[in-house]
Amino acid sequence: MSTGIDPARQAGYAGHPPRMGFFTDTSVCIGCKACEVACKTWNAVPEDGLTLTGMSYDNTGGLGASTWRHVAFIEQIQRPGDVAADGADGSRWLMASNVCKHCTESACLDVCPTGALMRTEFGTVVVQSDICNGCGYCVPACPFGVIDRREGDGRAWKCTLCYDRIGDGLEPACAKACPTQSIQFGPVDELRERARLRVDELHEAGEPGARLYLDDPGDGIGGGGAFFLLLDEPEVYGLPPDPVVTTRDLPRMWRHVAVAAGAMLIGGLAASLRRDLWP
Repeated sequence: MSTGIDPARQAGYAGHPPRMGFFTDTSVCIGCKACEVACKTWNAVPEDGLTLTGMSYDNTGGLGASTWRHVAFIEQIQRPGDVAADGADGSRWLMASNVCKHCTESACLDVCPTGALMRTEFGTVVVQSDICNGCGYCVPACPFGVIDRREGDGRAWKCTLCYDRIGDGLEPACAKACPTQSIQFGPVDELRERARLRVDELHEAGEPGARLYLDDPGDGIGGGGAFFLLLDEPEVYGLPPDPVVTTRDLPRMWRHVAVAAGAMLIGGLAASLRRDLWP
């Protein structure tokens, strides 16, 4: 059963298909970067990350205009005597393939002045590169730092959730290439149910740190079209713990502006009347 806001319906799509998205289970990510390669290959995204960063195996560093899927490598080194969540001594790697969240309430859509950012019938958010004027308003609006402008191009770019592929009934390239099913694609409501069962399974297996991130329609972005199973706090993965849509206060701000403008207009009219009546 669908829960929360229906973003496609709000965008004016009547009788639209189910909302589609990603569930990324980081507990089975092996850091192979097949998703990064597949994304770049299918979408003709320019190469980047070919220089050594000093950040272990994380050569791309983060999401950006030329990195629409980013595999993070977080090495947790334990001090002598510490005990891991599974009861074993030693260190561990946390690996996670990050992507645009395709937020239910999308600030990037709110601030785009040209309509280059649009909501699709699948509930996803895409940038129409032929309409983008490179203003960059969407960049600071994103609470996750996902969207960016490409150097030398100036236009904004990000994950499209392979809109061209899913429109033909195909999986996004990253999910198709993932060898461990860490990246799962499908109707968002079904993925949420699957994700909750997976968390229960991990808890029973002795992984108490397993938790879901951005699966809740009641969170600050109305839930993500892409959400994650994490094995530690979101901050460990470089994710904000309590993200909110950055434009949530815009209606209230515009109301205040309208009230102030009305007061100024009334004040101006009153002053004009006083001058006319008492020259």
